[in-house]
Amino acid sequence: MDALDLSRWQFGITTVYHFIFVPITIGLSFLVAGLQTAWVRTGKEHYLRATKFWGKLFLINFAIGVVTGIVQEFQFGMNWSAYSRFVGDIFGAPLAIEGLLAFFLESTFLGLWIFGWDRLPKKVHLATIWTAAIGTVLSAYFILAANSWMQHPVGFRMGADRAELTSIGAVLTNSTTLVTFPHTVTACFLTAGALMLAVSAWHLRKDNQSEVFRPSLRLGAWVAIVAGFGLLITGDLQARVMTEQQPMKMAAAEALYDTTEPASFSIFTIGSLDGSEELYSVRIPHVLSLLATGDLNGEVEGINDLQEVYQQRYGEGDYVPNVPVTYWSFRLMMGFGGLAVLIAAAALWFTRGGRRPRGRWLWIAAVSTAVMPLLGNSFGWIFTEMGRQPWTVFGLFTTEDSVSPSVSTGEAATGLIVLTVLYGVLAIIEFGLFIKYAKAGAPALPPDSEDADKPLAFAY
Repeated sequence: MDALDLSRWQFGITTVYHFIFVPITIGLSFLVAGLQTAWVRTGKEHYLRATKFWGKLFLINFAIGVVTGIVQEFQFGMNWSAYSRFVGDIFGAPLAIEGLLAFFLESTFLGLWIFGWDRLPKKVHLATIWTAAIGTVLSAYFILAANSWMQHPVGFRMGADRAELTSIGAVLTNSTTLVTFPHTVTACFLTAGALMLAVSAWHLRKDNQSEVFRPSLRLGAWVAIVAGFGLLITGDLQARVMTEQQPMKMAAAEALYDTTEPASFSIFTIGSLDGSEELYSVRIPHVLSLLATGDLNGEVEGINDLQEVYQQRYGEGDYVPNVPVTYWSFRLMMGFGGLAVLIAAAALWFTRGGRRPRGRWLWIAAVSTAVMPLLGNSFGWIFTEMGRQPWTVFGLFTTEDSVSPSVSTGEAATGLIVLTVLYGVLAIIEFGLFIKYAKAGAPALPPDSEDADKPLAFAY
C-alpha cells in the first residue's frame, strides 16, 4: 500500500472508533437530563439514583470521546494537507463555530453540572445538563454541515486553486445537512436507548436494584423504538436526496449496473468479488425505486450509465466506488438498527405489567442490543464515505489529490500503527471503566436527606 491507502486506513480507523462515543454522548445527555427532570418534578429517589448512575457512564464516555475527536483535526494537517488547503476556507468555518460556540457551551455547562450538585439550586442545576445536552446536538449540526459540504458543495466559488466561501448561510442550510442531521441525531437516541436497555437487562437478570433498572429498561426500550421509526422516516428522506445529488452512491448501494425501471431491492446477494456479476439474490420488487425516487415504478440509474455520464462531466477516470463495501455496509447499517428496534419491542412486551422475562436467550438478546446500533452507525458512516469515492469533495476534488504530498509511505505507516495501538489502549481503558461502573449499579443515597444530592466521588 502507498501513502494514500495508508492515510485512508488511518482516517477510517480513527473516525469509526471516535464515532462509537459520539452517539452515546448525544443520546445519553438527553436521557440523563430527562431522568433528572423526573426527580426534580417528583422527588422520587430512584430517579435521582438513576440520574447519577447513567450520568457517571455518560461522563466516562464524554471524556474518551473528546480525546479521540481531537486527533481527527490533526490528521487534516498531517495526512491531508492538500485537502485542507483546498477546502480550508469553507470547511474551517463550521468547525470553528462548533468549537467556539457548541463545544464551549456543552463543556462549560457540563462542568457546572458536575460540580454544582450541592452548590446550585435544583432547577438551575437541572438547566445546566439540559444546556450541555443542547450543546451536543449543536456540535453535531456544525460538524455535519462541514461533512455535508463534502457530499454536496454549496455556497462557494472556485479561486485559482482552491474553493472560496461565498455564503456561510448556504453551507449551514445545505439540503444534505437538513436531512443528514435528523437522521444522525435519531441514530444517537437509538444508540443510547439500546445501551440503557442492555445495561438494565444485565442488572435485572441478576435481580439487582429493580426499582432503578426496571424503569430504565423500559425507558431505553421506548426511546429505541421511537428512534427506530424516526430513522425509517429520516433515512427515506436522505435516500432521495442522496439519489439526486450522488446517484452513483445509490447505484453502488444496490450493485445496480444497468438502469432499471422499476428497480427491486435485494436483501441478500451472492456475486463476484468485485460485485459486477450477480449469481443469486433475494429481492423485493419496487423497493429500490421507492427508496430512490419516492415512486414504486421510478427509474434508478445504473453504474454503467452513470460512469459514462461522469466521464463526460469530469473527464476520464473510474468513478465507481467499492461496490461490495457499499452494498453490504448499506444493508448491515439497516439490519443492525432494525434488529435493535425489534429486541427493544420484545423487551417492552416481556416486561409489561410488572412481568419478569424468563429464558436465558431473552436476556442475552437484550444485553447484546448495546452493540447493534454502534455497528449500524459504523457501517452507515463507512457507506457514506466509501460511497462518495473517488471524491473527497464530490465533483470538485479527488481523494488521490487530497493526500499530503510530503508524507512518505513509511511515515504514513508509522502514523497508522501508532494511532491504532494508542486507540487500542484507550479502548481497553474506556471499556474497562465503563463495564466496571456499569456493573457497580446505581449508588445508594446517604440516609440524611440533606446530603442526598451531593456528588459521587468518582464522577464528580
